[in-house]
Amino acid sequence: MPIARRARAAALAAALALAGSAAAQETIKIGVITDKVGPAKPYAEPATEGIVFGAEEINRKGGILGRKIELLIEDDQGRPDISAAMARKLVEAGAVFILSMSLTPATQQQQNVTLAAKTPQMTPMNSGDTLTTQLDNPYFWQTGPLGSIQIATLLSYARAKNLKRVALISDNSDLGQLLARFFRSGLEKSGIEVAVEEVVPRGATSAEPQMQKIRAANPDALFMAGVLTPENVLILKAYRQFGLKFPIHASYNLSVPQYMTVAKGLLDGVTFVDAYDPDKPEVKAFEAEFTRVMKKPPYNLHGYGYDGINLVADAIRRAGSTDKEQIRAAMQATPGYAGVMGAKGMKYVFADGKRTGFDPNGMVVRVYEGDRQGRVVHVGQK
Repeated sequence: MPIARRARAAALAAALALAGSAAAQETIKIGVITDKVGPAKPYAEPATEGIVFGAEEINRKGGILGRKIELLIEDDQGRPDISAAMARKLVEAGAVFILSMSLTPATQQQQNVTLAAKTPQMTPMNSGDTLTTQLDNPYFWQTGPLGSIQIATLLSYARAKNLKRVALISDNSDLGQLLARFFRSGLEKSGIEVAVEEVVPRGATSAEPQMQKIRAANPDALFMAGVLTPENVLILKAYRQFGLKFPIHASYNLSVPQYMTVAKGLLDGVTFVDAYDPDKPEVKAFEAEFTRVMKKPPYNLHGYGYDGINLVADAIRRAGSTDKEQIRAAMQATPGYAGVMGAKGMKYVFADGKRTGFDPNGMVVRVYEGDRQGRVVHVGQK
C-alpha cells in the first residue's frame, strides 16, 4: 500500500477510534424537577437526594448501556407555571426521561410539555389520584402510592381494631380538606361513625378549641387527615396537653421524617400509613449502602427517589437504547420490579396498560416508638 494511502487509512482508523471513545463517554441525560424552596420541599429534598444517590450508585457499577447517567436538576418552587418551563428546558437540553418530585398541580402542568415532546416522564412519589386520569399521556407514569390506596390501608387497620365512633381532624388546606372527605367517606362506608369533625385553620396558634370538642365526644380513636406540618404539631400538642388516651391514626403526612424533630416528645404510639417497611430485605440493603456512602441514615422519602431512578435505568437497559419511544415501551412493559418502597414482596408493575405502578396492597401502617418511626403493625387493605 502506498505511503499516502497507509497514512489516510491510519488517520481514518484513529478518527473512528476517537469517535467510538467519545460515544462511549457520552452521558445519558435524565431530568429531575424538584422543589427546593416551596411547599413540597420537605418531601422533594430527601427524595431528590435518593435519586442522586441512586444515579451515583448506578454509575459506580458501570452506568447504563456502558454510559454514565447525567442528572439535570431544576427547581420549580412548587409552582405549576415555572414547572412547565423547567420541563421545556430539560427537553431542550436533551433529557431522555424526566422525573418529577414536585406537587400534583406542578406535575400535571409538566405533562402538557412531555406529551407534546413525547418525552417519558414519571413521578416516583406523588400520590394524586388524578395524575394519570386528567390527561391521556402514554409517556407518563406514577409509582407513588395513590391517596385512595393510603386511606384504604389506614381504614383497613381501623376495621381490624373494631372501632365504632371516631373523631376526624384536618386543616383547611385544599389537600387537607380533600383527604378529610376521603377519610369521612371511607369511615362511613366501613360502618364507623364520625362522631365529631374539626378543622384547624392555616396559621392557627393553638388546636385546643378543636381538641376540647373532640374530648367531649369521647371517640374510640382520632383520625388526622391534615397535611400542614405546623397545624399537625398543634393538634399533637393539644392531644398531649389534655392527657387524652384514645389512639391517633394519621395520614401519610406523618411519615415525613421532619416530624421526628418538630414534634419531638409528641409522637409515641401514633400510627400512620406509610410505604416503607424497615424489615424488608431491599430496605436493609439500601439503608446499609446509603449510610456507608452518605454518612447518615436514609428515611422513607429517600427510597422513593432511589426506586425512581432505578426504574428508569431498568427500562433503558431493557430498551437497549436511549430512543424515547423504545424507553416508553419498555417502561410500560415493566414485568415486576422489586424496589425499596412497598410492603415485603411488592413489585412495581403497570398492569393492563395502566400507568400507576404501586400495588394497592403494598402500603403498611407503622407506629411511632418514642420519637422514631417504628415497626409495621398492619399491611395492605385486607
